Amino acid sequence: MAALQQLTSLEQWKEALDRTSNKPLLVFKHSTSCSVSAGAHEEATHYIQDDQTGDVDYAIVHVIEDRPVSNEIAERLGVKHASPQIILVKDGEAVWDTSHWRITYDFLSEKLGPSASHS
Repeated sequence: MAALQQLTSLEQWKEALDRTSNKPLLVFKHSTSCSVSAGAHEEATHYIQDDQTGDVDYAIVHVIEDRPVSNEIAERLGVKHASPQIILVKDGEAVWDTSHWRITYDFLSEKLGPSASHS
């Protein structure tokens, strides 16, 4: 199972962003008070638990509890905030993002699976 790091500080976000020069990072922005986000969280968590490749790092941000981190991610990557939302970051830049009901196990498998291109 791949690890899912919770980002609760701007320092953690900067360190995670810096590591994207070596390995892509999938950031999941999660609202703990939203039923749509709860469903996306279940789908993303299931995918991450099944990921045995080690090709991607994973991080989660609770957008209500850690709003400064969530805001900095949107600002730094130039991706309009949504929640739930996933953003693939490579070399410090957003490669792609999606939100809401599109966050599914199948979508993640298609975008991140062993035969999928990460760029």
